[in-house]
Amino acid sequence: MSTDDRIDVQEVVPEEVGELDVTQHREKIYTRRMQGFFQRIRLYTGWPLLLGYFLLPWFNMEGRQAVLFDLPERKFHILGLTLWPQDFPLLAALLIIAAFALFAVTTVAGRIWCGYTCPQTVWTSIFMWIEQKTEGSRNQRIKLDKAPWSAEKAVRKGSKHLGWLGVSAATGITFVGYFYPIRELCWELLTFSSGQWQYAWTVFFTLATYINAGWMREQVCLHVCPYARFQSVMFDHDTLIVSYDPKRGDPRGSRKRGIDPRSIGVGDCIDCELCVQVCPTGIDIRDGLQYECIGCALCIDACNSIMDKMEYPRGLIRYTSEAELEGEKTHWLRGRVIGYFLALVVMTGVFAAYLLTRVPLELTVIRDRTQLYVTNQQGEIENIYTLHLVNMDPIMHEFEISISGLPSARIVGQTLYTLNGGEVYTINLRVASPPEALTVPSSELVFHAVATDDEKLVTESESRFLKPIR
Repeated sequence: MSTDDRIDVQEVVPEEVGELDVTQHREKIYTRRMQGFFQRIRLYTGWPLLLGYFLLPWFNMEGRQAVLFDLPERKFHILGLTLWPQDFPLLAALLIIAAFALFAVTTVAGRIWCGYTCPQTVWTSIFMWIEQKTEGSRNQRIKLDKAPWSAEKAVRKGSKHLGWLGVSAATGITFVGYFYPIRELCWELLTFSSGQWQYAWTVFFTLATYINAGWMREQVCLHVCPYARFQSVMFDHDTLIVSYDPKRGDPRGSRKRGIDPRSIGVGDCIDCELCVQVCPTGIDIRDGLQYECIGCALCIDACNSIMDKMEYPRGLIRYTSEAELEGEKTHWLRGRVIGYFLALVVMTGVFAAYLLTRVPLELTVIRDRTQLYVTNQQGEIENIYTLHLVNMDPIMHEFEISISGLPSARIVGQTLYTLNGGEVYTINLRVASPPEALTVPSSELVFHAVATDDEKLVTESESRFLKPIR
């Protein structure tokens, strides 16, 4: 992307501040509650995610928890799929796909992830709702904080923090429940019979939620999350952003309803600052695009409500693009967007194909290096191998071990092994060959493992067979 295509993301400093100091005392943001079209969308997108987060660990599949990252057993159960440490590249690929999806969506629709589905945004909204229910409206909260301590103030503040801690505890317990069976966890926590690690992690994630969503709030977005800092690299003049239309709104000024603003030399903005009062990060969207903006559209709903009252057209603050604000046409299909989505389709296709063709069986062969070879009583040359056979299927199978690549070689001893579902079995195997059949010092040897009851469950691993050098 050329430099001319980039959007300047401003870091607005108040006039009374000479320079921006991130260590200065944080000024508390009192947000006004706002309803509107986009807030209903946030509600409809947020609740399914919340319900999925809290309820998913309670569902069972195939006799186990539907989603369980079992670290002691080194198994990740995700619905009907079980992933092993050998499948970690799959998780890495999934993270890469998610990153590309975020880049693609950001290029087209800006910070829609931050505004609608980011956990920090969703949980902060819940905490703000609890605060509004216990301490009242914006003006009531400001007045309550300035008032001296009293029984009423203590009750309101205490109720708020109890609500926060309740949500935080539910969040922490659920999170730990993804790594430890949640039914056992809840019972052990209630009966004080849980281990110290379960208690420690539950308390840790409870406090992390309480601090992040209750106290830090917008500070996480501004100073902790790196996404706000590199978003401008992915933005261009056609990216959808929340923006104020200065050509229509300026100059700002108050007036009575029903008066044509052009007749008194002002724009549509009545300078009510409602857009500032509803902003969870405390910015004034009228100052231009700023990295603090998370695209939550609260200012759009607030401004539209004022435009309705003033009987002006909606959209003074709206989802738009820099190109549209400059009177140009927004280009939705552009090179970078097409490139992102093509890469996303290819990576998703490869990932899905691998999952569909994945064989839940692994064989690892390690040749004994303490003895390169031995000679048995029949005069044959023997090599010793250690095989690690992993049955990643949830059911029991009998497996037959065979070899290929060296026609004269044979396995000495047992070749059939029965493994339970999820079992890792270590096999000490001896392979023998007549010395006259060995023409080179090192021959390739391929070990095969196949389930006797399912020919599709088959895998192989290569090794070497060594003979004396004379």
